[in-house]
Amino acid sequence: MHLPAVRSLATLGVAALAATFLSMTAADSTAASAPGTSAGPSPAHHASVPLVFGHRGAAGYRPEHTAGGYDLAVAVGADYIEPDLVITKDGVLIDRHEPDIGQTTDVASHPEFADRKTTRTIDGVTTTSWFTVDFTLAELKTLRAVERLPSVRQHNTLYDGLWQVPTFQDDIDQARALSLKYHRPVKLVPEIKHSTYFRSIGLPMEQRVLDVLRANGLDNPDSGVVIQSFEVGNLQWLHQHTKLPLMQLTSASGAPADFVASGDPRTYADLMTPAGLRQVAKYATYLGPDKNSIVPRDTSNHLMAPTSLVTDAHHAGLLVSPYTFRNENNFLPADFQRGTNPADYGNAIAEYQLFFSLGVDGLFSDNADTAVLARQLWIDQGRPSRTS
Repeated sequence: MHLPAVRSLATLGVAALAATFLSMTAADSTAASAPGTSAGPSPAHHASVPLVFGHRGAAGYRPEHTAGGYDLAVAVGADYIEPDLVITKDGVLIDRHEPDIGQTTDVASHPEFADRKTTRTIDGVTTTSWFTVDFTLAELKTLRAVERLPSVRQHNTLYDGLWQVPTFQDDIDQARALSLKYHRPVKLVPEIKHSTYFRSIGLPMEQRVLDVLRANGLDNPDSGVVIQSFEVGNLQWLHQHTKLPLMQLTSASGAPADFVASGDPRTYADLMTPAGLRQVAKYATYLGPDKNSIVPRDTSNHLMAPTSLVTDAHHAGLLVSPYTFRNENNFLPADFQRGTNPADYGNAIAEYQLFFSLGVDGLFSDNADTAVLARQLWIDQGRPSRTS
């Protein structure tokens, strides 16, 4: 049974506590007050305290996109939890990083689904695997989640097989339950995956996302929901059909899939120019760039000088929340690695503090506890800044 629909993911039982978290949600109140504005911001147009987005839950500690991962992310301090949304054959929104479920579920061990293995080309990438669009929700619910990166996160394989694939509705129900369990608002930052591809096969995502949110009383700017996408056209459509804050994700290379499909020559680099950012600010509240677009790395994986992206985005009226921060050497720049084992932890705290000092308004982390600790250390140090 679903919990009663309310106007916020923070249920009535924790509403009285919300005031204690105002400093942690400053970015949201700023975003909600003027979604899509392209006017230049005041110097204070950024979060007073950077937000921590629990990337796919607590992916550094549990298989991603699982109830166990979301619970842990909130337990260790994440302000938001992030479900990636794909779709089933029968049109239900579910929570997986990709429509390819070969690496994130135990589908390969189910002989009854052996004939579902097929080859699909999605956004120009051809893959042979099992895909959500070839399964009904009932069939997918017979599968269990597994660790996507077992060679780096072997300890996460301890939890293989414990949790089902959740639906978007499951995520909303869990967020409300976690708000009660942990006595604070738990917010959602869903990402719409591969919008152009799903539309091309007759399974458009955007209206379905809004329908689920509206059925739960969450289609309003105070609901604690931010919608993300790497594509542009779907966010522009959403801007016309909802007042929820939107996040334009960008990559350090390549172009939005909808641009490629329509022959639009613009790239993510074009979106991140001052002129491009002003256009993004007409429909989005947040920019979600690859962290390497803020602090690039050279060919030896060492950090280079920061770019002006954070400052340029703030000048355009956007909040900035880069991705993805992880503790392991495998993902860190050489400057912060410790030892030679890719799976060992490096000096991730130093990386977080670098980005906090550059003025980011939030960030996506696989290890929310490390992010929260680094944020507190940065605050205790007087919030040192490297911005002009």
